[in-house]
Amino acid sequence: MAGFFDHLVPAKRWTPSRYRALLRARGPRSVQFRTRAAILTGAILVGVVATLFAEAADWAAEMFAGYAQSWHWLPLLTTPLTFMGLVWLTRRYAPFARGSGIPQVIASQADPNEATRTLISPLTVAAKAVLTIGAVLGGASVGREGPTVQLAAAVMGATHRLVRVPLRGGVLIAGGAAGVAAAFNTPLAGLLFAIEELASAYEQRVTLLVLAAIVIAGMVAQSVQGDYIYFGAIGAHLPLLSALLVAPIAGIAGGMAGGLFSRTLLAMALSRNRLTTWTRANPVKFAGACGAVVAVLGVFTGLTWGTGYSAARAMIVGVDAPLWFGPAKFVATAATAIAGLPGGIFAPSLAVGAGVGNLLREIFPGEPASAIVILGMVAYFAGVVRAPLTAVIILSETTASRGLMLPMFATAFIADAASQWVCREKLYHGLSKTFAMPETSKAT
Repeated sequence: MAGFFDHLVPAKRWTPSRYRALLRARGPRSVQFRTRAAILTGAILVGVVATLFAEAADWAAEMFAGYAQSWHWLPLLTTPLTFMGLVWLTRRYAPFARGSGIPQVIASQADPNEATRTLISPLTVAAKAVLTIGAVLGGASVGREGPTVQLAAAVMGATHRLVRVPLRGGVLIAGGAAGVAAAFNTPLAGLLFAIEELASAYEQRVTLLVLAAIVIAGMVAQSVQGDYIYFGAIGAHLPLLSALLVAPIAGIAGGMAGGLFSRTLLAMALSRNRLTTWTRANPVKFAGACGAVVAVLGVFTGLTWGTGYSAARAMIVGVDAPLWFGPAKFVATAATAIAGLPGGIFAPSLAVGAGVGNLLREIFPGEPASAIVILGMVAYFAGVVRAPLTAVIILSETTASRGLMLPMFATAFIADAASQWVCREKLYHGLSKTFAMPETSKAT
């Protein structure tokens, strides 16, 4: 060992004080060592937590599906009551758990260490997980991906507090992106989501440790859940000449629909008018009304409950679906999102996008059905989230349709522009204003 150090630096320079200085700077008690340990440990835990949460959400979805089939009309009563109960519990005990979870992570970057006591505290994310499962059990049109981002950021915050090192905004980005990677088994999409949406700036410094966190979380989740493709290996293709015609139409239609969804949510969250004044004064009653809308759509269609995964996958593989599915799922998801209960919009948005693609199949009956539906999903998702690269990579990785990449990129960028015609502000960044750190700090 001495010879090794002598090779690096002349032996006469290695005094006991220098050894102690080296241990302070690089040893197990150093800030650098503890920071790396916190990030890498957090990444492993994110993979485990995301997997457990996914399994719980899938169990809840199966339970509700069986309940809705056995007691067809009863959700007309139980779903509105569930919405009311969840909103009351959220507002009373976990106000920072409402909504998707992604806006909370964006807002947390202003003061990451303070956020570990409020927006991403253990109590908040524990409530988030339980209440989201409750929403799924109630038939709400919610996904688990947004809540997984908040859970993942909280795990990163907890590991940093445990080893007593400062928490940086970039680490929250890593945690949130790792959550996306673990939720969809899409590590590349997680990386792009970190750069494109959570950081909202390409100049954001993404270190090697951040990349490692995303990869490790994805690998842990994959090792537990198995190597799977979210929607199955579709492998859709579209001829170039057809893509030149389909991509602009899909991009404009899906992008504007996604922009309309975002504008609706932002208007209900941020604007001041008679309707929003009443909803804020009567949140539980409003949640009940939203639950009634979701229940009526679910009971009379049988397709708009939950994430819409089964319906979306059926349309991707070419099964004929009712033309009204897309609009009905759009309304059910919007009603769920504005009600104020915890839950994400990623998976329901993909289902609405499949409905958009299903409508486009009527315009292009001679083209491959799978390709048209996937382009509709890319367009709508990019229109809602305003992250075109993430939209393309998510659909590429969840359908194994890498041969459709160029049409998907064209569709996504057109959809991003079309969405701005309807809604200039990005959805998650607009919603993050309702979780501004100065306000939450005062509240605590």
